[in-house]
Amino acid sequence: MWAEALELLRGAEKLQRRFYQIGAAGAPGWEPPVDLYETADGLTLCVALPGVAADELEVYLESGTIVVRGERAFPIEYPRAIIYRLEIPYGRFERRIALPAGQYQLADRLLANGCLTLGLHRRG
Repeated sequence: MWAEALELLRGAEKLQRRFYQIGAAGAPGWEPPVDLYETADGLTLCVALPGVAADELEVYLESGTIVVRGERAFPIEYPRAIIYRLEIPYGRFERRIALPAGQYQLADRLLANGCLTLGLHRRG
């Protein structure tokens, strides 16, 4: 029983650190996983964003880096739920991905099946 109580306390501390990070208000709290592929004509980037709405996303290129940021809101249909496990991150996120050498422009953007797929074409 004591071991279970300690495990619950560790879990609560982990959640507290995740949601109440020290720093500026509105600072990103998590980074989504990313796959990056190079093809003959450019790059394809796949960002895992389950439950994120398209209007909650911001994507832009910034000096050799692509930035994906937004927010994954906690579902409001469960306001009085007892949470037993909360492993999928919620809140503000940001991911900065350094791109291979070259000039790129954002050509395609598709949010489907919980993934944001970005197509970047080489310039010149």
